[in-house]
Amino acid sequence: MAKKTVRDINVKGKKVLIRVDFNVPLKNGEISDENRIVEALPTIKYVLEHGGRAIVFSHLGRVKDEADKAKNSLAVVAKRLSSHLNQEVTFVPVTRGKLLEDAVSKLKDGEILMFENTRFEDLDGNKESKNNPELGKYWASLGDVFVNDAFGTAHRDAASNVGIAANIKETVAGFLLEKEIKFIGGTLENPQRPFVAILGGAKVSDKIEVIQNLLKIADKVLIGGGMAFTFFKAMGYEVGKSLLEEEKVELAKELLVLANGKIELGDDVYTGKAFDPNTEKNVRSIDSIPVDEMGLDIGPRTTALFESFIKDAKTVVWNGPVGVFEFPRFSEGTKSVAQSIADIKNQATTIIGGGDSAAAVIQFGLIDGFSHISTGGGASLEYLEGKVLPGIQCVDDL
Repeated sequence: MAKKTVRDINVKGKKVLIRVDFNVPLKNGEISDENRIVEALPTIKYVLEHGGRAIVFSHLGRVKDEADKAKNSLAVVAKRLSSHLNQEVTFVPVTRGKLLEDAVSKLKDGEILMFENTRFEDLDGNKESKNNPELGKYWASLGDVFVNDAFGTAHRDAASNVGIAANIKETVAGFLLEKEIKFIGGTLENPQRPFVAILGGAKVSDKIEVIQNLLKIADKVLIGGGMAFTFFKAMGYEVGKSLLEEEKVELAKELLVLANGKIELGDDVYTGKAFDPNTEKNVRSIDSIPVDEMGLDIGPRTTALFESFIKDAKTVVWNGPVGVFEFPRFSEGTKSVAQSIADIKNQATTIIGGGDSAAAVIQFGLIDGFSHISTGGGASLEYLEGKVLPGIQCVDDL
């Protein structure tokens, strides 16, 4: 999927609209994780260093009422961005109107402004999220070219990506979006083998299409986390108080048949009597989980099995923790998987599919141990499902 990037256009003297994903977590009004800001810096710096006039914008959180609006201003993000760039970022506290238009017209080459949270427009009939044609056209009118660098919203058909692209002469990818296309899209199209996919998280229902798509492509699909217990139930085992989607058991049976041996679940788990960080910890074979216990992590034999497939892999894609890694005593499985993948970085392409998996590797101090850590949770999932993402499709082809 060859797409034009910001390298393929001349930005000097042009008003460059840059859609970034600055949907960062806030705690007491302060940014608690700035990774998405850092990931956007190469594109923004490129535009500024090449004489472009950068107009940066993003969503932040869900905005359904005035209370959401009050706590989700991008002003704090503009301040952090300014410190990273070592230059002033003019913050415009509106999403449209004369104040914004005047600020854009005053921009000089190499200068940057950021306007307010695009989802503030959702207070008036979901105009941003529902790709209101008039809003996309308005935002497009503010710039000469459009750089989409927000992979985190690439699965959304919104006014701030697809809407702008439909109303502007040139739409190109930023470096972050280019990286996501290369690593996730390119890997799915032409993986080096053996290709091992690791899927975890809570629910089979969240990843049905991912499993179906990866079974066509991967050599092995390792499944852990809460979703594994629906498969164990499908295999005839009792799972005690473990997380279970009873209505998906028949589907799990179908997937196991479809897999024809590709799915690996292991044969033991660590259990506790309650979903609590201080609950007792026991190791159980999957055929002997007590009725009053729940599985909270993959067991030592399963960990060793997963490691044996990972160590020989040439491509690894991981989406979803294999245990409750937030609880220290039930984090061993997820940490071992993360370390095993990090250990083969020099011999394989290793991709972390965003969301909780990315949070886990950051928690374990392994953020530099992978070829690529995706910045998109939902977008990564849909990309792994083999879907066409609107935010990528709208970028001009090479």
